[in-house]
Amino acid sequence: MVIMDLPPPALAAPQRTPTLSGAAFAALDLGTNNCRLLVAARGGPGGFRVIDSFSRAVRLGEGLEATGRLSEAAMDRAVIALQACAQKLGRRQIRGLDAVATEACRRADNGAEFLARARAATGLPLRVIGAREEAALAMTSCAPLLAPTDRRALLFDIGGGSTEIAWVRAASREHPPELIGYTSLPLGVVTLAERAGASCFTHEGFEAVAEEVAAELRRFDTVHSIGREIAAGGVRMLGTSGTVTTLAGVALALPRYSRQAVDGQVIEMDAADKALAELFSLGREGLVAHPCVGPERAEFVLPGCAVFAAIRRVWPTATVTVADRGLREGMLLRLMRAPSPRRR
Repeated sequence: MVIMDLPPPALAAPQRTPTLSGAAFAALDLGTNNCRLLVAARGGPGGFRVIDSFSRAVRLGEGLEATGRLSEAAMDRAVIALQACAQKLGRRQIRGLDAVATEACRRADNGAEFLARARAATGLPLRVIGAREEAALAMTSCAPLLAPTDRRALLFDIGGGSTEIAWVRAASREHPPELIGYTSLPLGVVTLAERAGASCFTHEGFEAVAEEVAAELRRFDTVHSIGREIAAGGVRMLGTSGTVTTLAGVALALPRYSRQAVDGQVIEMDAADKALAELFSLGREGLVAHPCVGPERAEFVLPGCAVFAAIRRVWPTATVTVADRGLREGMLLRLMRAPSPRRR
């Protein structure tokens, strides 16, 4: 596994806490694989317009599956990325800020210790969110993609350390979308890549991962009768993750990935299946060279595709609506809709 060459984290001093007095809002998501920041102001067709952003692969969850702990190298990389985010925020007047950590910090034995270190080094009010809040925030960001004819939505987010499934009652004139049920599987692209990544390049290994995930999904289906609801009609399948956006980029034959071209696209499942088969046929070197994948994500694509195949197997639908939006966008919308500015 390739490790980024980064300077030691002690180089940067603790950052001052961003001032919460301006017109901008900020959402920071420290995931199992990436550290991402969005800074936005009110306005625009989606309710906000992005004025700054940051994204870096930090692999915070590297080795977590085997040891149950965040490694020193992984924590160092994450702290450096968080310091870069704090520097960006320190140059702006920030009215509302939320900074969250997800599955890696939820699972790690030393997650709380790492968060204390990160807060001290950056001044950021970093907190761990639970799986339910993570699902609810994804629902908030993706709700505009629902149609008036939708009764329900099945929203999936294939993350680095986990896969979140949200079962949603669509909005009505009287009520906003409602989270009926959710489940979080400790099966994300990073954890699966570490445990079974090489085998996903074989038909047998890919099938084994897909069936493992499908078995977990069937338990959730038993509780909520989602398959029966899909058969009755009016259920939209919604996907938000690097896996589904990559599949969309391949299905659309994009010369390089474009968020504008992918976000909100409704992809026929037959086209998604063909895109998955194309990615599988490329092998590792082909994935590295593919313009919608690249070297940083090549080892994660097929584990993610195996999770998608499991979702497709348990809940067959004719189409999937692709969302290049998720946790950070939901955080921003919640901050902007709050009755008064808040610091989380």
